[in-house]
Amino acid sequence: MRPTSVASFLVPLVSWLSGDSSSRHNELQTTNDPSVLQFELRHLHAVSSSTAHVIFADVSPQALKTLSSDTSGSTKSSYSVRSRLGKTYRPSSFAAHERARLRSLRFGENEWLDWDEEEIIGPDVESRETLLELAKMTNNAYVDPNDPAWYDLGDGWNASYPFGWEPDADGFRGHVFATPDNSTVIISIKGTSAGLFGGGGPTAKRDKLNDNLLFSCCCARIDWTWTTVCGCYRGGWKCDQTCLEDALASESLFYPIGTNLYNNLTYMYPHSNIWMVGHSLGGALSSLVGVTFGLPTVTFESPGERLAATRLHLPSPPSTHHVTHIYHTADPIAMGTCNGVLSSCALGGYAMETACHLGKSIIYDTVSNASWTVDIRTHGIVNVIERLLSDPWPPSVEVGREVPEAKADVDCVECFSWEFGDFPA
Repeated sequence: MRPTSVASFLVPLVSWLSGDSSSRHNELQTTNDPSVLQFELRHLHAVSSSTAHVIFADVSPQALKTLSSDTSGSTKSSYSVRSRLGKTYRPSSFAAHERARLRSLRFGENEWLDWDEEEIIGPDVESRETLLELAKMTNNAYVDPNDPAWYDLGDGWNASYPFGWEPDADGFRGHVFATPDNSTVIISIKGTSAGLFGGGGPTAKRDKLNDNLLFSCCCARIDWTWTTVCGCYRGGWKCDQTCLEDALASESLFYPIGTNLYNNLTYMYPHSNIWMVGHSLGGALSSLVGVTFGLPTVTFESPGERLAATRLHLPSPPSTHHVTHIYHTADPIAMGTCNGVLSSCALGGYAMETACHLGKSIIYDTVSNASWTVDIRTHGIVNVIERLLSDPWPPSVEVGREVPEAKADVDCVECFSWEFGDFPA
């Protein structure tokens, strides 16, 4: 972690902690149910891919207090998420994890890594309202609060306070939410910003590079007309595995930026329970960071990230069931069917070819049960919020559940046409 990054957020952190924390807690804690956690927007985070420097834009306690009061002076309820106990596995240290990962990557050797089994409070992924709230939080990672696309998180949320990102930044973005007592912190990570997926912006180029490296079979080689994003294609259906892994290890990619962000946040909140959320690319990156550190993670419409985890040589914990993916069958990206030279993804310049997910998946069969048409336009997070999670899901209600049952991917196969191995250039 860079000393400048630490210095940049020590001052606002001290300012926050010196505020009237107890009164904030009393104002925001509107339920007696201890499983319901109240969250407030605390920071925006951004990272310039050119410098890998973590930048935080902070919301002052006084601003939050002002913005959470209505015209009569009374305070509105805060953003609430239901939690539950779960199990996770954490590496003995990040240094040990990184050492084991790099030894495997560079020398093809396995190093024993101790995993600590822990009981941890995570989001209640069987609650539809919880998923809805997390989805809104995830959506807002794409915009700053004065953007019309910002989702109102209840009457207590600001829609105009000016704490945006650097306008010229081209990297990893999102928000940080926390409970008033700092016991739980949520990191949300922005997904792909591109016209194809509903929006654009300065991060689009870097997002596309990450998409094509993380979710393609071989450097985004679709056919001879494509310019690949790395030099690992060897003709026919052959791809050099070592070259691929080296390409994904680049410091300019989002995975190492994500681990750096997490390490910054743990310095800032050393005693907090941290969760990860994200949509699309942001969901996949949240999952990779969540598996690295054993963090409760919820993603929405994430492409399959299991192949990327393998190529990054992430050490495998005894279980990844603390990661939960939410997606529906009409989304060809999450389902791994947005591939082929004539697919919507390929026509937009994206090679989204992976299908297999880590952890467990809650899959809404919107094709069979709601007559949705398979269409890339259903991939957006707003579509998930307004058409999928805002109302009870009848097939689940019929069996006494709020959401479909979470299940692990079984017998999932991807990139079956390719041959990966030692194919020197």
